[in-house]
Amino acid sequence: MTLTHIIPTLRASVPNPISRDLWPEFTTTTIADVTVAGVSLVRLAEWCGTPCVHTAAAVVPGTGGMPSATELASVVVARVVRVSRGMAGALDVWIDARLDDTALVSETRMIGRVSTAADVEVRLRTIGAAGDSADRLVVPQLVRDVRAGDLLAIPCRGAALLREVDPERRHLARDESAGEAPWAGLCGR
Repeated sequence: MTLTHIIPTLRASVPNPISRDLWPEFTTTTIADVTVAGVSLVRLAEWCGTPCVHTAAAVVPGTGGMPSATELASVVVARVVRVSRGMAGALDVWIDARLDDTALVSETRMIGRVSTAADVEVRLRTIGAAGDSADRLVVPQLVRDVRAGDLLAIPCRGAALLREVDPERRHLARDESAGEAPWAGLCGR
């Protein structure tokens, strides 16, 4: 547990810390953004829309941030589309991205706005994926006042593919029988 979790008002002046071994190379944080290898994830979402993916070299565990020569890591940026209270008051956060078991949801960070609200455990849910096991990923600590429109940065092991993360593009990719998909070439799409 960090000071920003114990005293959430500190988030207005101190970035939430990250576990460097779980994020891609050269990941830094500010109070409202995460930058990976020089790319602001807030700006990436503005340019490309959500969900979007940024991939860079993984970090060699225990080295304090040394990039791996062979392994990759990604960050998925997803937009919150709905927030609701489930059974027993649990917070359900619906996002526009599909996540699998490579997602390191314990490292999920809200970006694009600063919140000094206390942290709560939430269940990440994917729009349009009812019944999917990845539909109910539990994030141990996310701000209580998360709301529709907020951006979430979620690190993943390996190279996440946009067609696997975006349910709409996944459908389009399967339907494209020949040639390049109409969205190819736009921000890695």
